Amino acid sequence: MTPPNPFKKAFYTNSSLQVLFAVVAAVVLGYLRPATAMAMKPLGDAFIRLITMILTLVIFCTVVTGIAGMEDLKKVGRVGGKALLYFEFVSTLALFIGLVVGNVVRPGSGFNINAATLDAKAVAEYAGQAKAQTASEFLLHIVPNTVVDAFSKGDILQVLLVSVLFGFALSVAGPRCKPLLDFLNMLTEVVFGIVTILMRLAPFGAFGALAFTIGKYGIASLGPLVRLLGTFYATAILFVFLVLGVIARMAGFGILRFLAYIKEEILLVLAVSSSEPAMPTLMAKLEKLGCSKGLVGLVVPTGYTFNTDGTSMYMTMAALFVAQATNTPLTLTQELTIFAVAVLTSKGASGVQGAAFIALVATMTVIPTIPVAGMALILGIDRFLSMARAAVNMIGNGVATVVVSRWEKEVSAETLKQNLA
Repeated sequence: MTPPNPFKKAFYTNSSLQVLFAVVAAVVLGYLRPATAMAMKPLGDAFIRLITMILTLVIFCTVVTGIAGMEDLKKVGRVGGKALLYFEFVSTLALFIGLVVGNVVRPGSGFNINAATLDAKAVAEYAGQAKAQTASEFLLHIVPNTVVDAFSKGDILQVLLVSVLFGFALSVAGPRCKPLLDFLNMLTEVVFGIVTILMRLAPFGAFGALAFTIGKYGIASLGPLVRLLGTFYATAILFVFLVLGVIARMAGFGILRFLAYIKEEILLVLAVSSSEPAMPTLMAKLEKLGCSKGLVGLVVPTGYTFNTDGTSMYMTMAALFVAQATNTPLTLTQELTIFAVAVLTSKGASGVQGAAFIALVATMTVIPTIPVAGMALILGIDRFLSMARAAVNMIGNGVATVVVSRWEKEVSAETLKQNLA
C-alpha cells in the first residue's frame, strides 16, 4: 500500500500554506496581468463582507456568555480597567515612536514638492469625512440609538456596550435565565461553526484583495516613496519584536512562538489590509491558549478601537513625512499638538480600510501650515502602508489579551509555553 504524501496532505489541511500560496499568486498576477488582477477585487470584497456579516454575532455571543458565566462580576470591571490602561500606555508609546523615527530618519526630506502642484481633489473626499471628535462626542457615539441600530451598523463599540449590558443582566438574573444562557452557548457554537466554514474561503479573499492592490497600484508605484515604506515597515517590525517582545517576555511567553501561533491571521490581515476579518479566529485561538471566553470577548473587541499600535505609529510618522516633503517646518509645539490630537483621532481607526487615512487628515487639520493636499503624496501607497498597520494592530491586540489574562492569573507561563509549542 502506497503511503500518503505528507506534502499533499499539508497543502490541503494547512490554511496558512493556502493563504501564502494565494498571496504569491496574487503578486505574480498583479505584476504580469494588472487588468486581470484588478478584476479579482470582488473576491476580496465578498470575503470581507462575509466575515463582517458574522462579526457582530461573534462579539455578542462571546461577550454575553463570557460575562454571564463569570462568578465574580467585579472581574469584568477590573479586566476592562486593566485593558484600557494597557491600551493607552502602549498606543501612546507607538505614537511617540512614530514621532521620534519621523524626526530622526526624516523620510520626507529631499522631495522639495510645491503644495500648489498637488492634486487636492484626490484628498477632498477624505477631508470631507475627517472630523476630529471631542471626548464627549466620542463617548456619546458609543451609545447606539437602538439595540438593532448597533448591529445593523456593525459598530464594534456599540455592539460591545449592548453585549456587556446583556451579559450583566443575565448574570444578575441567575438560574431563572439559565435556559436562555444555554441557548446562547449553543448559538455561540453555531456562530463559530459558520466562521470555520467562511475561513475556508480565506485564500480566495486574500488572493482577490492583494491581486487588486498590486494590479491597480503596481510594484513600480512604490519606487518614489520607498523611503517612507521602508521606514514604516522597519519601525513596525522593530515595534513587534522589541516593544511587544519585551512586554510578552515580561508576561512569560515568547513573541516568536506567539507570532507562529497566529501566522494564519497575520497572512490574512497582510493580504486584505484589514484586521477585522481575522478577529473571529484570533478570539478562538486566544481561548484555546487558555484565556477565558469573557476576558477575550472584552479585551479583543475593545482593543480594536483603543489599542491601535500600527495606526498610531503611522499617523505621527506620516504627518511628519508630509510636512518634510512639502518643506513645511514644524516647531516642537506643533509636533506635540499633532501628537496630542492623534491620541484621540487614532482611536477607532483600526479594522476598516481607509479609516486611518481619514483619521490622519483630521489630525493634520489642527496645523494649518501643513497643506492637507500633501496627503495626495501617500494616497497611492496607503494600501501598502495599511497592510503593516493592520497586522501590527492585530498582533498588538493578541499580545494585550494574553498579558491581561496573565495579570488576572487565568493562565500560567508554563501553560502558555506548552500551548504555544
